[in-house]
Amino acid sequence: MHDKSSSSHPQGRVQALDLLRLFAALAVVTYHYTFRGYAGDGLTHAHIDALIPVTKYGYFGVQLFFVISGFVIAYSAADRTTTEFAIARAARLYPGFIVCMTLTFAATLLFGMPPFATSAKQWLANLLMVSPAVGQPFMDGSYWSIVYELVFYAWMAVFIAAGLFPRWLREVVLVWLILTLLNMMFFHSAVMGQLLITNSSGYFIAGILLYEIRFGHADRSAWLLLATATVLSADQSMQNADWGRAHFHTAFSDPVIAVLSVGCIAIVALAIVPKRIRLSAGLVAALGGLTYPLYLLHQQIGFILLNEAEALAPATILIPGVVVTMLCLAFVVWRYIERPGQKLLKAWLVTGTNFVFDSLGTSEAARQPLARRPA
Repeated sequence: MHDKSSSSHPQGRVQALDLLRLFAALAVVTYHYTFRGYAGDGLTHAHIDALIPVTKYGYFGVQLFFVISGFVIAYSAADRTTTEFAIARAARLYPGFIVCMTLTFAATLLFGMPPFATSAKQWLANLLMVSPAVGQPFMDGSYWSIVYELVFYAWMAVFIAAGLFPRWLREVVLVWLILTLLNMMFFHSAVMGQLLITNSSGYFIAGILLYEIRFGHADRSAWLLLATATVLSADQSMQNADWGRAHFHTAFSDPVIAVLSVGCIAIVALAIVPKRIRLSAGLVAALGGLTYPLYLLHQQIGFILLNEAEALAPATILIPGVVVTMLCLAFVVWRYIERPGQKLLKAWLVTGTNFVFDSLGTSEAARQPLARRPA
């Protein structure tokens, strides 16, 4: 057990993580546009052969997101009640998701068929964010990682409610590590794998431990757990690469994968070291803010744009043009739709929660105002 009562957070955002989010998103974008759409399922003909040896590993942007998420969610959850945490997460994710999912639906309906198809039933199912649970595919293939995030958030809410976070943080991650290893080595349970994210859990755990080291005590046990999570992450990624080898009929190097796995964790560790970034706070916030809509919008709409404009320019010009277009669209969504939507939803949820608490006669201590620390 580790008493975190003495730990404190710096004020404001960890700016380097905003820049790292953008880097991770652009890695995924280039992976999809230069390799994934062409090599896998014939979603687009656009590709750049010279870049494929590098960009075929761009999917590691998602693993980088998972490490960042582990750190940021632990940071966000500290000193919050379960209700505060749930409201902050819902307000952060849902408005942007609904807007981007609806834009993807509209673009697919108007321009995407074939090879893409959609329906009102699919749109309705995707309002839940976990559409495969009701028998409908994701509106965009990139949404699978959002489900991983939601599972992680749900467990964090359970830990907060049970009083396990942050006081018993190390014990929690130790149990998670052990259960992951047992499932990978012996149980091979699909249900356990989904509930514990056992094909990517090492990255989330590493992010949580970086939070512990940054704001708790960086003693031997914390570093040992981090080292274990790092080795686990590399092993998980090497196993996950088997799918890519079979699906794309392409070689993926285990040594490269191991280096990238360690690099995802190391670069977040460097990013959270206090340092001054010589960019305006507003610019950094914007670059970090547009990352979420960029991730949600880029894949299917990007493929549609590449297909529609295929005859207009070579891929070396077309692909960068689509990247810039998606960045601009993501910024507009973040600045003019997502941010106001987050504030509105958060206000509604706080009002509704207070109404329920009033109706139930809940004590004032159980409904503290939402923390002002960034979500």
